[in-house]
Amino acid sequence: MGDLAVQIPLVLALMAAGLTAGFAAGLFGIGGGFVVVPALIAVYHYFGVDPSVITHVAVGTSLATIIVTSLRSVQAHAARGVVDFEILKSWAPWIVLGVAGGLVLAGSVKGQVLVLVFATGVFIMGLHFVFPILERKDPIARDMPTGPLRAGLATFLGGFSALLGIGGGTIAILVMTSYGRSIHRAVATAAGLGAIIAIPGAIGFAIIGWGHASLPMGSIGYINILGAVAIAAMSYFTAPLGVRAAHALNAVMLKRAFGIYLLVTSAMMLHEGLS
Repeated sequence: MGDLAVQIPLVLALMAAGLTAGFAAGLFGIGGGFVVVPALIAVYHYFGVDPSVITHVAVGTSLATIIVTSLRSVQAHAARGVVDFEILKSWAPWIVLGVAGGLVLAGSVKGQVLVLVFATGVFIMGLHFVFPILERKDPIARDMPTGPLRAGLATFLGGFSALLGIGGGTIAILVMTSYGRSIHRAVATAAGLGAIIAIPGAIGFAIIGWGHASLPMGSIGYINILGAVAIAAMSYFTAPLGVRAAHALNAVMLKRAFGIYLLVTSAMMLHEGLS
């Protein structure tokens, strides 16, 4: 991956993924991982990265980019006064605990298993976007869960997201809207949860991949710096555009289109993981 003729197309492909991921982060309150991880896997396959590390590098690099996309997204939402910082503070310790568990599991499984885990998670999320049967017209309660329920939900969110290289926005939004938060407030707060997941997650993937012999050039552990910078740079500019769209548009059809994308992506990755 060191030849300039290879690096230029690689960077262009990564930048295109960043443009899409940033917009998705702002629009749907997600960290962009559902876009970034499949894109990175495809790009790294095409450019000849060792298959044994591709999925781990894609997930780790995705988490690194989510730090930027989530912080940029939450900054834009905070300017509108719709971020619930109390939720961020009370959920953060449990989310970090879940991320630590996800990292332990990620470090002990092969790339093929991680592909199957990602594909399964994407399939479930895709179904949710296309057929939002879990969304409730009436909230379960007016107050967010506390005690063991909050601990369990937040820990699961952190672990699941760290394994998939995502910001956890879809699950977080589902929980918050089920407990009486408006969709705009839920989207805004989910962006902050993405940063809480991504920061320890990225550090962990850098550590568990440290010194691996087959990493692509410019990697720190399972984080490819070239990929992270290219994607984060582009997503920095498009995340606010997604936020603007989220506040201006009825996103139902867009969410269903995104769900179809997720289902197709899941099918492709399941085929790869099982082949």
